[in-house]
Amino acid sequence: MLALLTVLLLASAAWAGGTFQGVASCAGSTCHGRSEGDGKVVRQDELMQWQEPSSKGGAHSRAYAALTSPRGQKILSALSLGKAESASACLGCHATNAGAGERGGRFRLTDGVGCESCHGAASGWISSHYAVPATHVSNIAQGMIPLENPKARASVCLDCHFGSSKTGQFVTHSMMAAGHPRVAFELDLFSDLQRHWDDDADYRQRKGRGDSVRLWAVGQAEAVQRSLSLFQQPQFASEGIFPEFYFYDCHSCHRSIDDQPNRARTFETNPGRPMTFGLPPYNDENIIMLSAVAQVLAPGQAGAFDAASRQFHAAMGEGRPQAVAAASRLRAAAASLSSALAARQGSADSAFAVVDAIAGRVIAPRFTDYTGSAQAVMAVDTLLNSMVRQGRVTVGAAAGIRANINRAYAAVASPSSYDPPAFRAALGQAAGAIGSLR
Repeated sequence: MLALLTVLLLASAAWAGGTFQGVASCAGSTCHGRSEGDGKVVRQDELMQWQEPSSKGGAHSRAYAALTSPRGQKILSALSLGKAESASACLGCHATNAGAGERGGRFRLTDGVGCESCHGAASGWISSHYAVPATHVSNIAQGMIPLENPKARASVCLDCHFGSSKTGQFVTHSMMAAGHPRVAFELDLFSDLQRHWDDDADYRQRKGRGDSVRLWAVGQAEAVQRSLSLFQQPQFASEGIFPEFYFYDCHSCHRSIDDQPNRARTFETNPGRPMTFGLPPYNDENIIMLSAVAQVLAPGQAGAFDAASRQFHAAMGEGRPQAVAAASRLRAAAASLSSALAARQGSADSAFAVVDAIAGRVIAPRFTDYTGSAQAVMAVDTLLNSMVRQGRVTVGAAAGIRANINRAYAAVASPSSYDPPAFRAALGQAAGAIGSLR
């Protein structure tokens, strides 16, 4: 643990400086630009994976182009943000938006989210990281980001896939109103979509064995912390006289409206939110998942976290100062859980237990809203995949229950058709099918 702390401290100092060399600096055929992944140490076809046009794995390379697409142009126009190449509110996530003094000769803003957005500015390590004397620890000391560390990876991914206080890395409610997709985050699934490495013996020797359960769990804890950290900051508190609705559950307000006397109310009271009826609830999709994982992997802290969560929701009906204070307490509880989860080695048995908890009698009644339910389906799918990777469930057995998982996905296919009881039933069936493989 002390060694890891030393590595992270060295890295944090290195991340503060350096220049960004650009994607072209990594693209040689002897580096990461091969057409086939047949390298001896790393695959060496990473560039091809990054720019794959037909898959979600190539989304980072398409990020800048999204700004110039018809949808992107409509959003820019609606918000009076001008041209894509100068839209600072967007470039923080749609490109490796290095400052003018941080750009090397081969850097191109139009590359989109390039290698260095995730791996760190390469000037300190690009000429040495492939050399025989180099080690992963020495690369990190020179500024490479240790993405094998769950907290470090979550921090990098959250900047764009959830938001940060850096320029151009916060998706406001106005942006979503103009057409920007709703922001959601799940670290293990997103990592898998971007996978361009092999978890082989060499990788494990350099970086340790991957652990999907731990990655998923730490990702949930870090997402809760990030959300609450942003919520506490005054610059994100409001848009005019209204609160910044980014933090709240979209579909608690965006429901069909009918003034007929016999209308059926679609809103369900949530047992995890002791708050004033009719207030828009805070988007607690990651909070719910963290409650579930705490029951299994950190039971000694689960009660304190759930109490802090309930206090936070209750404070929403009291006022901004009370809510900020409660957010601070909940954030501290999430940070404690994140550290405990990061230090724990998961197992396939843990994955089975977490699936049971997500669909169990304590957590399942909290799936009253679309966002939390969609997060639950991703979690169950992620955890099943981890069981397959760990050899506790065969590929054939997982395929045999895929219909159950797909029914749960179908239940959250569209916010407009989302039905809480139907979803909970589908989730329970999926979890039961997974449990039968134990």
